[in-house]
Amino acid sequence: MLALGMLTCIRKAFDLAKEHYGKKFTLANIPSKDKAVYEMISNADTIGVFQIESRAQMTMLPRLRPKNFYDLVIEVAIVRPGPIQGNMVHPYLKRRQNPDLVEYPSEALREILKRTLGVPLFQEQAMEIAMVGAGFTGAQADGLRRSMATFKAKGKVSDYEKMLIDGMLKNGYSEEFARRIFKQLEGFGSYGFPESHAVSFALLVYVSAWLKWYYPDVFACALLNSLPMGFYQPAQLVIDAQKHGVTVKPVDINYSNWDHSLEEKQGKFCVLRLGFRQVKGLNAEEMKILINTRKPGAITSIITLKNAGLSMSALEKLADADAFRSMGLDRRQALWEVSSLSDSATGMFKGQSSPDPQEQAVQLPLMTVPEHVMQDYSVTGLSVKAHPVSFLRDKLNSLRIVSTSQLYTMENGAAVQVAGLVLVRQRPGTASGICFITIEDETGTANLVVFKQVFDQFRKEILRSKLLMVSGTVQREGQVIHVVAGSFYNLSGLFTNLVLPRLEGRNLLGPYGHEPNKNTNETQAAAKVFHDGRNFK
Repeated sequence: MLALGMLTCIRKAFDLAKEHYGKKFTLANIPSKDKAVYEMISNADTIGVFQIESRAQMTMLPRLRPKNFYDLVIEVAIVRPGPIQGNMVHPYLKRRQNPDLVEYPSEALREILKRTLGVPLFQEQAMEIAMVGAGFTGAQADGLRRSMATFKAKGKVSDYEKMLIDGMLKNGYSEEFARRIFKQLEGFGSYGFPESHAVSFALLVYVSAWLKWYYPDVFACALLNSLPMGFYQPAQLVIDAQKHGVTVKPVDINYSNWDHSLEEKQGKFCVLRLGFRQVKGLNAEEMKILINTRKPGAITSIITLKNAGLSMSALEKLADADAFRSMGLDRRQALWEVSSLSDSATGMFKGQSSPDPQEQAVQLPLMTVPEHVMQDYSVTGLSVKAHPVSFLRDKLNSLRIVSTSQLYTMENGAAVQVAGLVLVRQRPGTASGICFITIEDETGTANLVVFKQVFDQFRKEILRSKLLMVSGTVQREGQVIHVVAGSFYNLSGLFTNLVLPRLEGRNLLGPYGHEPNKNTNETQAAAKVFHDGRNFK
């Protein structure tokens, strides 16, 4: 029994679909053979989808191109340390692309291996091969299975090596085939899937993908309300929902609930309204006060919220999150009004304004859109106003840094410079020290491959940068595009020009800014690298 976050997400999605679309979905009644869903999966459009949203899975999907449910079972099982270390992945892909390569050493093993094109991918197949091909008893085969389920880098599969090879030789199989089979089974010692497990997971893969394709508003809302889970932060899930036609509206005191919610349709889908849970530092109990206060009518005064019992801290956080827009106040005006509550009237004058001619005469300078976006990221971790990198595009163009979308127009082997916010850094134990990085700009994402020597050389830039620039070469394999990294540069300092200096000790840069090192000028250093001639043909 596994308790999975995606089960929670799907249950919440079914509830939302019933509430807003009148649909009563279950795991059993979702249409199971939808070609459009499989096409979406084959195109690796799977952010948020259970099990197949990782970098490794997204790279595999366009190669495997699942067309039916059992293909999803294979997909779930094949991107695992066991099949990878057992050298099962490439043989399976080659046989899938060219059926003439499929071969079976005997009719008895054909029955066991035909559903996986002659390559053992599941623990059940390993047990059957041991029993049919090497004469294992049921107890011995179960011992082999247990050794494959140790979840350790090196299990006890090797204890069965002599028994397996001798048994297969005795039954007429070649030593080369016997050793190849053992090597594949040995890979399961580093975590291979039982077929029954993969089938159960594949059901959730398909259902979550189906929801994403037909109800991206419902899926995104349920996913955001089920975090933390998966590989992606709320910002990427919101951007992905917008790409699929969902209108996303910001946190607002008059419309938001604690959880993210759906509102009336705008176009084909419901509007996704961000909830108070997205604002750092707020708590659900205090937001219930706000929600209960606004039931009789719309909130038109910040004083109303204070008198209802909201703390000054909560009001400041709401103002900082730009949540008073429906009252006609942007974050700076709202913060100003919240700060003035400290001298609000009391006693018989409670609830009445106490105008101050000096306060009324103050004209606050308007914040720029880049300042608002950076502050949105600082307070809520995302922004529906714009993407931070979009404000740097002219600067990046002048440095000959292409957008991530331009990678799809470049040829294999082309030199390239691309930059973006760091979404994911992964360094799997099965990748021989290779690091995989995903970066994002306003046009999409790029996948980077970083070999060990490059990672070691640019470790500081890779681990510390919020805005990371890579110089490398394009690697294309069908629809799969990577940038093989040659060097890295930290361009996070470019964000410092987008916002005002620190205000009242608070760093407005949030997660995408930092204090520039006083001894270096990152922008000038990066520009020098671009123009010194070494990175260009």
